[in-house]
Amino acid sequence: MSIGLIGLLDDVAAIAKVAAASLDDVVGQAAKAGAKAAGVVIDDTAVTPGYVIGFEPKRELPIVGRIAAGSLRNKLLVLLPAALLLSYFLPWTITPLLMLGGAYLCYEGVEKVLEAVTPHHAHQHEAKLGTVALNAQSVEDEKVASAIKTDFILSAEIMAITLAALPAGSIWKQALVLAVVAIGITVAVYGVVALIVKADDVGVALARSDSASFAGRALGRGMVRSMPGLLKVLSVVGTAAMIWVGGGIILHGLEVYGPPEIHHAVKAAAETVAHAFPSIAAILEWAVEAAISGVIGLVVGAAAIPAVGFVFAPAWKSLKRLLQRGQDMSAR
Repeated sequence: MSIGLIGLLDDVAAIAKVAAASLDDVVGQAAKAGAKAAGVVIDDTAVTPGYVIGFEPKRELPIVGRIAAGSLRNKLLVLLPAALLLSYFLPWTITPLLMLGGAYLCYEGVEKVLEAVTPHHAHQHEAKLGTVALNAQSVEDEKVASAIKTDFILSAEIMAITLAALPAGSIWKQALVLAVVAIGITVAVYGVVALIVKADDVGVALARSDSASFAGRALGRGMVRSMPGLLKVLSVVGTAAMIWVGGGIILHGLEVYGPPEIHHAVKAAAETVAHAFPSIAAILEWAVEAAISGVIGLVVGAAAIPAVGFVFAPAWKSLKRLLQRGQDMSAR
């Protein structure tokens, strides 16, 4: 073997080692940064099954697939480049935009509370809003559009939290880490959602299977009986998480842009409660801050409902008419 070929192989091996180390670094950064967005990821997982309830079993997985595809498209094609561009050219806009997204989550959460407490008023409010999709051909189209709209806000929070957790480095490396997080979280969230919505079908198959053992058939019957309760719990958890996460984002924004007394008051309240029970101080401190975030979320969401009904909904309807008119003219 010639000396030149040996040198070439050494160079290839060195490049491969550098590439492997770089890949390990990207995966490691993605894991650490993605873990910091865990609260929003849990929220996303808990919220999505609610959009699939009520459809025929054969449509459940296709609906989850459509929502997942929309989520991934938003993350990779819209949010990833937008997050990088804003962080480099307009970094001061990120927190206000996150606060707007947080306010929307509060609104969605309080709207669901209103629907549970006073369904009549909730239906009146929904009638003012109209549909989300521009050209919804069915209830399924509208549900998918609504789910993707909520997922867009949650995905924006995930991407922003991930970007903030990354160390300074090249824009290409940050883009690669964000892409890994986007794909990994989307697969994880919608994989879990698919398992949740099809668990009752798996239970029925187990319960009716002649080849399954007695324990297997009993497990199947238990899965079928427990699914309605599980979906209700997930609905409650998802609603609470929307309000809590949205309120927490707004609280963080107020710490940055608001008077410092707000941050000091929240910290003082959390520390006072934590000092009373030193053995569980960390848990209590988190619980107090989460409770305050929830209260802020409820207040913001309650204030947003009339604002959306009387200001944003009419503006959205006017914009939809203009867009639909433009589509009709281009189709002629």
